[in-house]
Amino acid sequence: MSAGVKIFSGRASKVLAEKIAASYGVCLGDVKVTDFSDGEFQPSFEETVRGNDVFIVQSTMPPADNLFELLLMVDAAKRASARKIIVVIPYFGFARQDRKDKPRVAIGAKLVANMLMAAGIDRIMTMDLHADQIQGFFEVPVDHLFGSTIFYPEIEKLNNGNLIMAAPDAGGTKRSNSYAKRLDVGLAICHKQRKKANEVAEMTVIGDVTGKDVILVDDMCDTAGTLTKAADLFMEKGANSVRAFCTHAVLSGPAFDRITNSSITELIVTDTIPLGKSHDKIRVISVADLFADVIKRMVNNESISSHFIIS
Repeated sequence: MSAGVKIFSGRASKVLAEKIAASYGVCLGDVKVTDFSDGEFQPSFEETVRGNDVFIVQSTMPPADNLFELLLMVDAAKRASARKIIVVIPYFGFARQDRKDKPRVAIGAKLVANMLMAAGIDRIMTMDLHADQIQGFFEVPVDHLFGSTIFYPEIEKLNNGNLIMAAPDAGGTKRSNSYAKRLDVGLAICHKQRKKANEVAEMTVIGDVTGKDVILVDDMCDTAGTLTKAADLFMEKGANSVRAFCTHAVLSGPAFDRITNSSITELIVTDTIPLGKSHDKIRVISVADLFADVIKRMVNNESISSHFIIS
């Protein structure tokens, strides 16, 4: 089954890559990264990849070195005569820069797509893109997986007949509504207004959460400002409890302190981004088995549509 398939990892996602490789049934490939005194680095494959399908696992969260390390590994695999190069990017960085939302700004997500294709990828596998249209930035196949595949069973366990799904902002309404329909529960929405990026100015609740156990779902949690304000607001409106499910635990700046001081009972995240530190309110669910199964299906030319529980 594993003949001709090799899985490698960049330094940013080595722990997750080891889990994916173990779940798939192979050992993680040997990669050496040489650091130079001026800050440059050079990854090299310490085993042959000639004629193999090479999977390179690396999330591209900051610093930008993570993205550049991935690009160098793709180039190295291409020059080493790999048959196919598939990048597995559990968290696709720069995804929030998917359009020109004001004059004289870059479309970072498109630029990243261009660089990956120029480096020589044959396919990309990722999870919960911040904007679905990013798939169209690539001229190679994109396997876009959903965190709902692993979140839905967890939420179903919590469904005591008193649940209500909620979106922390209007942009997440479609995602939350999909959960609500599948679970046959109600939906609430937090409407937020921003004065500038990463800073919420005002929030209001649409929907009745009185006496309900609220489940917030989102694709990522960055500074946790929106999430914690929404949780506190739901509790003020009479909710029994608030739990949040977020695929990507960016958790930058004051995020941990905000979660500690918020009304959130529990924050459930995946390991697409390594958790900076443990936290009593944060629980991590691994995506390793999901990615390993999709890799198996891809290698065997089998359908992966059964993993798309909620699109």
